[in-house]
Amino acid sequence: MTNQKKSVLGRGLSALIPKTPVSIRQGEVGEDSGGVNVIASVELERIRPNPFQPRTDFDSESLEELSKSILEKGLIQPITVRRLGEDYQLVSGERRMRAAQRAGLPSIPAFIIDVQSDSEMLELALVENIQREELNPIEIAHAYRRLIDECRLTQDEVGQKVGKDRSTVTNFLRLLKLPEKVREGLRRGRLTMGHARALLGLDNERDQLRLYDEIVMGGVNVRSVERTTRARKAKPAKHTRHGTGIHSVEEQLKRMLGTKVKVYAKSGGKGEIVIQYFSADDLERILELILDKRHR
Repeated sequence: MTNQKKSVLGRGLSALIPKTPVSIRQGEVGEDSGGVNVIASVELERIRPNPFQPRTDFDSESLEELSKSILEKGLIQPITVRRLGEDYQLVSGERRMRAAQRAGLPSIPAFIIDVQSDSEMLELALVENIQREELNPIEIAHAYRRLIDECRLTQDEVGQKVGKDRSTVTNFLRLLKLPEKVREGLRRGRLTMGHARALLGLDNERDQLRLYDEIVMGGVNVRSVERTTRARKAKPAKHTRHGTGIHSVEEQLKRMLGTKVKVYAKSGGKGEIVIQYFSADDLERILELILDKRHR
């Protein structure tokens, strides 16, 4: 990591946001003269998207409102870009850029910074979006995961960069273990972060989905979900002993081992086999039979 990178990332949002106390109107900003850490007017058609953009949901109605505001009052905060050959690449501000495009503006004020590598681009884009709190919980979870996987950061380091403690980072990462349907519901605001964390207390995906449907359909609060989760976890796993297949396996094992054998099936294709023995010699005999069969 270069000293320049440490400096940029160490300042957090200050590396991406220039001090502009008043709104910027079209025509008030000059053309790009080739400097860095300057605000210049940049043609929208020359700005390439940020491949590391963590935000995936852009509300159309909200964009339309911002577009009208930009036309009426100007852009309060310029976007941030880096130079990429003869063009530019967006670092942050995609929502503002999209709104400006909707407004039909040919160019947009941009804060031009020096970014040396794609890895630095990724960190800047993720940290900026997280610190602005513009992401939904699933987007944040994916952002944390990318910082860990692609930027080689620990959970502690991620927490330091975004101003959160390690437990917060861990809780967001756990959301990615939820079923896709639940993750999509959380992305769309159909349930809260508290609901999602309570659902993680259930080990069975089927139970998670069933309880998720109850939350969405019935408006179940977080406390109720937590109570339901604790109650279901407290119940011992049910064993079933039905079906001719189970009895057939038992009979084969009884004949092979010469003792009583019970096979219990659980949900999800799991189960357990209970082999009885009546003395230390009997246990040794059974063990020899199993090992002999195993090595044939």
